Amino acid sequence: MAQKKYLQAKLTQFLREDRIQLWKPPYTDENKEAGLVLKDLARKYADKLECCESEVEKIIEEIRCKAVERGTGNENYKTTGIATIEVFLPSRLRKDRKNLLETRLHVTGRELRSKIAEKFGFQENYIKIVINKKQLQLDETLEGQGVAHNVKAMVLELEHSEEDARRQLQPEEEEQSEAELKERRIQRTKRGLEILAERAEMVVDPETTPYLDIANQTGRSIRIPPSERKALMLAMGYHEKGRAFLKRKEYGIALPCLLDADRYFCECCRELLDTVDNYAVLQLDIVWCYFRLEQLECLDDAERKLNLAQKCFKNCYGENHQRLVHIKGNCGKEKVLFLRLYLLQGIRNYHSGNGEEACEYLNKARQLFKELYIDPAKVHDLLQLGFTAQEARLGLRACEGNVGHAAAHITSRREELAQIRREEKEKKRRRLESINSLKGMGYSLRAAKQALHQASGNLDAALKILLSNPQMWWLSDSDSDSSPRESPSQESIDQLVYMGFEAGAAEAALRAFRGSVQLAAQTLAHNGGSLPPGLQLAPSDDAASTPSTSPSSSSDSAGTSSASTDEDMETEAVNEILEDIPEHEEDYLDSTLEDEEIIIAEYLSYVENIKSGAKKN
Repeated sequence: MAQKKYLQAKLTQFLREDRIQLWKPPYTDENKEAGLVLKDLARKYADKLECCESEVEKIIEEIRCKAVERGTGNENYKTTGIATIEVFLPSRLRKDRKNLLETRLHVTGRELRSKIAEKFGFQENYIKIVINKKQLQLDETLEGQGVAHNVKAMVLELEHSEEDARRQLQPEEEEQSEAELKERRIQRTKRGLEILAERAEMVVDPETTPYLDIANQTGRSIRIPPSERKALMLAMGYHEKGRAFLKRKEYGIALPCLLDADRYFCECCRELLDTVDNYAVLQLDIVWCYFRLEQLECLDDAERKLNLAQKCFKNCYGENHQRLVHIKGNCGKEKVLFLRLYLLQGIRNYHSGNGEEACEYLNKARQLFKELYIDPAKVHDLLQLGFTAQEARLGLRACEGNVGHAAAHITSRREELAQIRREEKEKKRRRLESINSLKGMGYSLRAAKQALHQASGNLDAALKILLSNPQMWWLSDSDSDSSPRESPSQESIDQLVYMGFEAGAAEAALRAFRGSVQLAAQTLAHNGGSLPPGLQLAPSDDAASTPSTSPSSSSDSAGTSSASTDEDMETEAVNEILEDIPEHEEDYLDSTLEDEEIIIAEYLSYVENIKSGAKKN
């Protein structure tokens, strides 16, 4: 299959260079059949490629038929508005012929999925469709998702478990119920990631509440602008989820997660992406996933993604890895990423008909493999010392295979990470105490967090910021906006009147600040004895704050039960995500390279066949 794709790519190059349009005479007649001159063309190119004439003729005919089909589809689209979509099926259903589907673009993604399932024999609820490197949204129209005529659609088939197979024998209603459960699980994954991302900005106890954090290459937390932090958290969370599926070789499920990660990464600024290697690794993972699904032809920007990964690595690691060596002391572990990069560049060039470039990249990958190969006996020696297999591989690559140095490196790294974790927990604890101190003075959680962020965590500086920026005094929390506003006590009103403020203004300020005399006094003093318009409550707000005696209070117990259920669901969602977050911070650098070794040998044999064919002739 790979060798055929190479020939197809080379022949397409030759046709383009010679400006030959196979869909026109003399190569195609008025009946859209092959012209007699096609044999002469096949002979010419067979001599040029030094390969079998009949095989070349067969491939040229396939290219011609596809061109004719495309032309017919273009004419049909212009006259009827019915678009043609090229459908790429899973490998088990793939045939040599092209799979085309006609549809109008105003239909929904759900309708397209139904058409594909019906035409190609899938169970509708067990497939996902990827178009333009995005998962097809079922409730949106194709047009609204940027789907156009002649687009490529890739079908991802979700594996059926034995339990699923048994359920297929049950009524259709239960099948639908199973599909809904799967969809809810997907939504739960998303919710779990959102909860963990939000917790990073919340006041949480690091000892009792799991949360996600973003660290640099040494393992220390880094400050991210709040506007980008959530997007980056979600991007990294989806990436880890996708990588977990990649490890299990569940490529059809991994790809949607990786594409979601790519979408969230694109919401981050370019400067941020250049400082971390995550985005580069994601590009490799996406191209790798397409390759393992045997669908590289669906990824029309594979070259761009690989070039982007190479550029990001250079920006992040420095020229010749000098920045990486300065930070981590070595670059042995990161070479695994470059091995995969060179391998994928070799594969892409081979499938594009660039034999010489493919050979160059594949040989670079083979050379790196030789450098990174680990003697199993050395791994065994480190296991006997109490280290894990993952630590052993990473340590040996960092220390060029020296067992003694690797043991020392692993021990040192363990101690360093333990110290960093203690420091980060202490920093989180101090921030929690500072926020609680400011809240104790009457400031809202939102104002306290904002001031501490501006003051880089310094409590005294944060307090000065709050005192010198009165507009921050009335930053309120979204959850507290809807909480009941109790009538202020007469004692508090009297205190403000004693300070020289009018009773009406004092009562309004106390109501706005939920009884805080300190904040009410500061605000009134700053605004000449009156309350700013933004804090003045409408009469309806006052009415709403009056305790209610309506019958709705009878539903309290049900509300408690619902809240408990929601909390359980959120806990389940979070735990599901945490299961796939690796404990080791360099997990993405750990690989046995077993798959890479086989693929390097396979594609080098293809390249050697090209060379040997040329030598014979």
